[in-house]
Amino acid sequence: MLSRSYFNLLNIDDYSSDRTRIPRVISVPGIISDFEDMGSVENPDAVSSVNQERRVIVANQLPLKAYKDSSEEIEKWIFDWDKDALVLQLKDGFHPDVEVVYVGCLGVEIDPSEQEEVAQFLLDKFKCVPTFLPIDLINKFYHGFCKHYLWPLFHYMLPLTPNHGVRFDKSMWQAYVSANKIFADKVMEVINPDEDYVWVHDYHLMILPTFLRRRYHRVKLGFFLHSPFPSSEIYRTLPIREEILRSLLNCDLIGFHTFDYARHFLSCCSRMLGLDYQSKRGYIGLDYYGRTVSIKILPVGIHMGQIQSIMSLPNTASKVKELQKKYDGKIVLLGVDDMDMFKGISLKFMALGMLLDENPIYRGNVVLVQIMNPPRSQGKDIQEVQDEINKVATEINRKYGRPNYEPIVCVNGPVSFQDKVAYYTISECVVVNAVRDGMNLVPYKYTVCRQGSPDLDKALGVENSDIPRTSVIIVSEFIGCSPSLSGAIRVNPWDICSVADGMVAGITLPDSEKQLRHEKHYKYIASHDVAYWSRSFDQDLERACAEHYRKRCWGIGFGLNSRVVALGPNFRKLSVEHIVSAYNNTNSRLILLDYDGTMMSQDRVDKSPSPEVISVLNSLCNDPKNVVFIVSGRGRDSLAKWFSQCERLGLSAEHGYFTRWTKNSEWESCQIAADVEWKRIALPVMEHYMEATDGSSIEQKESALVWHHQEADPDFGSWQAKELLDHLESVLANDPVVVKRGQQIVEVKPQGVSKGLVVKNLMEKMRNKGKEADFVLCVGDDRSDEDMFEAIANSVGEVFACTVGQKPSMAKYYLDDTVDVIKMLQGLSAAYVQQMSKPPQNLSSFE
Repeated sequence: MLSRSYFNLLNIDDYSSDRTRIPRVISVPGIISDFEDMGSVENPDAVSSVNQERRVIVANQLPLKAYKDSSEEIEKWIFDWDKDALVLQLKDGFHPDVEVVYVGCLGVEIDPSEQEEVAQFLLDKFKCVPTFLPIDLINKFYHGFCKHYLWPLFHYMLPLTPNHGVRFDKSMWQAYVSANKIFADKVMEVINPDEDYVWVHDYHLMILPTFLRRRYHRVKLGFFLHSPFPSSEIYRTLPIREEILRSLLNCDLIGFHTFDYARHFLSCCSRMLGLDYQSKRGYIGLDYYGRTVSIKILPVGIHMGQIQSIMSLPNTASKVKELQKKYDGKIVLLGVDDMDMFKGISLKFMALGMLLDENPIYRGNVVLVQIMNPPRSQGKDIQEVQDEINKVATEINRKYGRPNYEPIVCVNGPVSFQDKVAYYTISECVVVNAVRDGMNLVPYKYTVCRQGSPDLDKALGVENSDIPRTSVIIVSEFIGCSPSLSGAIRVNPWDICSVADGMVAGITLPDSEKQLRHEKHYKYIASHDVAYWSRSFDQDLERACAEHYRKRCWGIGFGLNSRVVALGPNFRKLSVEHIVSAYNNTNSRLILLDYDGTMMSQDRVDKSPSPEVISVLNSLCNDPKNVVFIVSGRGRDSLAKWFSQCERLGLSAEHGYFTRWTKNSEWESCQIAADVEWKRIALPVMEHYMEATDGSSIEQKESALVWHHQEADPDFGSWQAKELLDHLESVLANDPVVVKRGQQIVEVKPQGVSKGLVVKNLMEKMRNKGKEADFVLCVGDDRSDEDMFEAIANSVGEVFACTVGQKPSMAKYYLDDTVDVIKMLQGLSAAYVQQMSKPPQNLSSFE
């Protein structure tokens, strides 16, 4: 349930009408220090064609190449598309009529005097909106917080010492927020919030969704994380862990490459924010303040057309022929990696050294060609990695090299994609040995190149283009593409022996096996290309946003804790004034109250009612027009003890199995036979799960058994609850009982027992006494209370079904928490006190 502070703005008409500035969140000179005034209004200057669908793609880098042409007297900037950029390639997944606008940084520094002219040119010609970040901000935002703090941590490297990684730096975090704010401002310049879909990419912009959702409550917003998402044990070390989680939850759809990454994110949401996910019809979703945040799991693909077009170029064949001649008679293993600490290049070299040491037959025959792309950032860690790589390569080449033969050939980048295609084509095996990587598309590109093309085959003199193709992939089990490559040889990059054995296995595989594995991989890669990926994400984003205009939205929270509450059009907060008015105009009232989570907070250790609760209940019971009942899942002994001071209060225990009308009346049991033989079967099963699940317990009631796991580990308790549910349903299949899973419980109770049934019985008895209820108030907080809401739905007169906490419910009203419930009941009680001077109307006894 939501705390009261989160709903303190729900009583105003609309948060968008608040024109006051939000408190500062950043206070470093030279960096943007305020959230700007962000009314939720449509931008009149948004650039969009009339009635044309549009996607706003936001990434750290624009898909552009930029350089200065110095051939003329006055230097001018030259821009062109970067065809290798993923955010450009994903456009192929959209309908041809969809307009795409890009927001991001340029890879070059533009003088402030030229920025306005360049920005207008890029918008007119490329539909690109540049975010001109100052160089000092880039250093702190990108090279500092992103590359040297977030990137290592998301790849499972903690800064344990000052010499082992970069520790959290507040000024770098402030720069990260400031940069995200600049991106948000640029998006706001061009977005039409009622029509456009926004797709944000990668860990550089994880705070951006909060800025956009804060400005436009119904913005259609998706986010895709291209890096790993670490396990909760790693992620929870972030000092700003909740700010990032809550920002991502301001999206409508969050995408991950693998289930592992999504699972880690969901686990963090559960452990740190108390949010549980649900899977419905194949879709995973989180309910976040009335909005459903969908989770998408789909690895990105490659651009097939780009690779095939490069393979068809005449000079590609020339390069292939040149490499074939250079490595004639050699078995070529290929590595293509960025220069960073997580690619495992030195471990790969050590594995090759072990292969040559243990298999002398391969000395002089096996060559590992390692293409090293330039590092994306500079620093001491990069230099250390480069020094280690050079040292290991030099040692192995010295030990096993000979004239005209080097076991390891390092090709330092930048290397053109055409040259990489040539290397892919001639390599017998590709080795991707990263110790941690978000996705890594090298195996995909390699497979497509090994498939060849008619033009390349013709240029290489291959007469029969239908000859079987082969490829071998050795892939680390810690990278995102591994699950999709079912025919790859998976290795643990930390286990050098395992990698060396994998290399030997790849070299010695029979051609028929290589062919089968290649065909399986190529079929998957060709059908799951980048267009498939972007089209699938776009379709799911449309589906996730379909309900936007069917709900009322309010903005709550400040700064980076801003979020939006979305409520159904008929679901509203229960007004004390409204219910008091109906209360005063009725003469026969039935008041039904759940206890745990409704009258008493769930997080209290002492569950007995407070003096305040006893007082308000007695006050309500003293009104002769009222019949007041506590309807609880608790046992009758506990309820009778706790409410012994309430003479006229009715109690319904164990979900209605036992009922009494007043303190002095006898307990009545429902008409269901008290056959408890099933307990002899169920109790040992529950005891087994209690022993196996630390923190769990068993509550034995007269009519039911309940297994509680609120004190257990959240994930383990949830898993065990599911297993226990299946186990009990199996062993009790022939017994007259129902096995239900509730809020951190698994309960077994007799069939036909429910809160809904007891409510129907109470209303029927009042009707038989000639005092049919013309006012019904029912308040509850969990799934079992939904039965009560359903039971009173068709009642005549004034009906108030109210759930505690904003969530999907059959109730038409909500209150924030138990404090608001007590205040509402006190309002009803006060209305009776004000009418004490009037003669009370006598009601028949219901004892």
